[in-house]
Order: sequence, then C-alpha cells, then structure tokens
Amino acid sequence: MSATAVHSLWTTAAEVEPLGKIPAPHIEYAQLAPVLIVVGAAVLGVLVEAFVPRKIRYHTQVFLTVVALAASFAAVVGLAAGGYGTTKAHIAAMGAIAVDGPALFLQGTILLASLVAVFTFAERRLDPAAHGKRVDSFAAEAAAVPGSDHEKAAVKAGFTTTEVFPIVLFAITGMLVFPAANDLLTLFIALEVFSLPLYLLCALARRKRLMSQEAAVKYFLLGAFSSAFLLFGIALLYGYAGSVSYARIAEVVDGSIRTIDPALADTMGNDALLLIGGAMILMGLLFKVGAVPFHMWTPDVYQGAPTPVTGFMAAATKVAAFGALLRLLYVVLPGLTWDWRPVMWAVAIVTMLGGAIVAITQTDIKRLLAYSSIAHAGFILAGVIATTPEGISSVLFYLLAYSFVTIGAFAVVTLVRDAGGEATHLSKWAGLGRRSPLVAAVFAVFLLAFAGIPLTSGFSGKFAVFKAAAEGGAGALVVVGVISSAIAAFFYIRVIVLMFFSEPKPEGPTVAVPSPLTITTIGVGVAVTLALGLAPQYFLDLAGQASVFVR
Repeated sequence: MSATAVHSLWTTAAEVEPLGKIPAPHIEYAQLAPVLIVVGAAVLGVLVEAFVPRKIRYHTQVFLTVVALAASFAAVVGLAAGGYGTTKAHIAAMGAIAVDGPALFLQGTILLASLVAVFTFAERRLDPAAHGKRVDSFAAEAAAVPGSDHEKAAVKAGFTTTEVFPIVLFAITGMLVFPAANDLLTLFIALEVFSLPLYLLCALARRKRLMSQEAAVKYFLLGAFSSAFLLFGIALLYGYAGSVSYARIAEVVDGSIRTIDPALADTMGNDALLLIGGAMILMGLLFKVGAVPFHMWTPDVYQGAPTPVTGFMAAATKVAAFGALLRLLYVVLPGLTWDWRPVMWAVAIVTMLGGAIVAITQTDIKRLLAYSSIAHAGFILAGVIATTPEGISSVLFYLLAYSFVTIGAFAVVTLVRDAGGEATHLSKWAGLGRRSPLVAAVFAVFLLAFAGIPLTSGFSGKFAVFKAAAEGGAGALVVVGVISSAIAAFFYIRVIVLMFFSEPKPEGPTVAVPSPLTITTIGVGVAVTLALGLAPQYFLDLAGQASVFVR
C-alpha cells in the first residue's frame, strides 16, 4: 500500500469524524494557593541560582523562601477563615485534591514548622569563618568529591550551596499535597516530589561529608523500595476498584457502588487485590512515618544528614505522612477497619516499645532523637487506631506539638561544637549545664516535652491520643503506651542528669553563639512547647473543628 493511499485514507477518516473539543480542566486556583505559592517560589529560586550574582544569592534566597512560606501560611489561614475547613470543604482540582479541615490544619502545621526550620538552614555564625567568609551547614560545592582539590578550591573561594532553599521549597510543595491528595496517583506524585529533594538535602553536610552521602544513599535506596511497594499497591487497588479516586475505592469496598465497568467486572470486588494492595500502600506510608519494622533508615539518616535538614525532615515529613495515612484509613478503607486495625495494633506496639528500648543503648544524641522519633510514631499510631473523630483531632494536635519540639531540639544540637564540628557524642554533653546553663535548660525543656512531663506540649499530646485510643476501645494499647513512655522518660532524664550533674571535661565542646535566626527557631520551639502544655484547650478545639474529612 503506497504512502499516498494511506495518507488519503487518514484524511478522509478525519473529515468524516470531526474531533470534539477537548474539555479544559477546571482548576480552583484560589483554593490551591498555598501549594502554588510555594512551588512558584521554588521555580523562582532556581532562576535566582541561574541569574543572580553569587554575592547576593544567599540573601535573595533566604528572603524569597521566608516570604513564600509566610504568604502560603496566610493563604491557608484565609481558606480556613473562609469556611473551607468546615462548611465549604470539598474536592478541588477535578477530584485530585481535598480542601477540608484536616488538609488545611496539616498544611498550616507543615508551613509553620518549615518556616521555623528554614532559619536553621540560613544560620551562618556557628562554624568559624573559612578564608574570611561566613559558612553554613552545607557543603561548599555539592558536586565536588569530598577531600578533592576541587572542594578545597570551592571552600577557599567561599562558595555556599544556596540551592538548598529552592530544594527545600520543592520538598515542602510535595508535603503540602501529600495529606490533601484525594486519589492514589496524586498521592504517589506528591510522595516523589517531597522525597527526591530530601534525598539530596541529606547528602549536603559541610562536615563529615562521606557519612552524609552514605546516609543519603541509604535513604534513597530504602525510599525507592518503599515507593515501589506503594506503586504496586496502587496498581492492585486500581485493579480492584477500577479507579484511583478515594471516593470510588471506598464505594467499592463498602459495596455501595452502582455502575460497574464491564472491562473490570472480572477483577472488581476481588478481595485478594484489595487486601494486598491496601497492605502495600500502608507499607509505603509507614516507611515515611518511621514505624517499626520499616524504620531501619531513620537512625542512620538522622545521624548523617546535616542537622538543620534532620530537624526539618523529622518534623515536616511526619506531619505529611500521618496526614496521608489518616486520609487513607478513614476515607478509603473505613469498610476494612476490622482488617487493618489488628495489623496497626501490632505495628503501634512494636514501634512504641522498639523505639523506647533501643534508644536506651544509644551514645549519639542524633541517633537517640531518631529512636525517640520512632517511639513517637508509635504514640501517634495509637490515636490513628482510635477510628473516632477524637482520634483524628488528637493526632492533629500531637503532630503540631511534636513538630516544634523536634525542630527546637535539633536546633540546640547544632550549637554544641568542638574542633570537628557538632559534638553529637553523649559523653561530650557532660557538664553542659555548668558551662552553658541557658542552652542546657532549653534542651532540658525539649527533652521533658518528649518524655511527656506535665506542663509541656508532650503531655497534652500524649494525653489526647491515649484518651482517644482508650475511648475507641484500644485500652490495652494505652497501657503499652504508658509503659513505653516510662522507658523513654528514663533516657531523656539520663541526658538531663548528664548535663547538669556531671563534671564538665576541660577539653569538652563549646557552645557556639548563634545569630538571631537560630535564636528565633529555639525561642519559637520553647514558646510553642510551653503554650501547648499550659493552655492547650484552644488548639485542641481547633484540631477538633478540623477533624472532619470531606468524602
């Protein structure tokens, strides 16, 4: 058949069947403003890297990042004030994004925590100046081989990796979408959008670069595995329900679906696909949360990553991942509660006990905080298991309280230094209370909050999740939680005793005097910790109002 014949066939076919207009997607830009502001600033940040002279790049990036996060938070508050968290809650962006109470509350928490964490990224007074130029926590030139002449030249020239600011904004973009995603593909894309920048940020430490790169490779490989599980789970759930939309899957699960696609009639309603697919998606989310047995990456990555990144990641990733987990279990799989509750019981128990017991053996402060974060993931899971509106509001409150304590604690870790950079070995912290009483006292406040001592936000948060779990019929879980809290309190108090009741070593570390940026981060952390501990009711009510998912 000649080419002309084929061509004439094609043109006649086109004439016979005029193509209908492709419908344009209907996007509610105003309701997606918090995400669009951050992603717009991230793209601008990339352009700043390309076109702005190196001398003023750092200040431009810091200004752009802070303004973007503040504007995005203002947009979240505006949406909440406009009733989008309660009466006007709906599904936006053609079914891809939910604009409702939990989404707005979690987005607000992520933005505030990120804003406070970004100040530690911008800190440039802790390390001694290199060749007359101030330096931050990040490698002079990320692409240079550690210890090479190229790296030495970059340090000598006073280069700084200002790309961390747009990278962090891209990570925050993914985190904002993750808890608001209303279909499985949006969930997966959001997961990748915030995971890939985090893998990069973990590899950028100025000191101990090889350890930092090793942490990033571990995180990347294990993260790739968890993403693969999640994607396979999405494929199975699509086979089961014939859709990736949360509402549609929920309808098929509880049997209220009316129309069945004939092409999928054979697989739809196949419970094996549902159970295996749901389990795989849960695995992907539990990995991000850092729950046992998917926690292996946590201590190594927390220890190896630059400390500002560790603080940001520990707080913001947990908030985003728990938001997505809540939406999956409460919106997509409420019809499967009898199946997933026993599994989550087991995960919560081993996570609480595992994190608390292994933390006792740690000798590095960052690893100790990593295992502490694993134990906290277990405590938050107790609220998730409650399967009541109180369960949702208690988890939201706990995430708000936990994120500020975590960022504050890691900000304090950046201050304690010796000749090799941060002094993270516990033995170096001996006698810190005599050498620098204020820093030790502030760190003690954070440790007491982690331990859940009354008058701190940690106590209010734990009380809320345990109360919700007990009322939801998980009383035995609360008993395990209280035992785990007691074990955890032991190692927090041990650090406080070490700081205040041991003799300082003559060759011990010094406490660096930070700029107002880190002082702001630590100050906000202490203020929020005490405010949520002394007067938690307003925030508990706020979380209560924001605890209804749109379906």
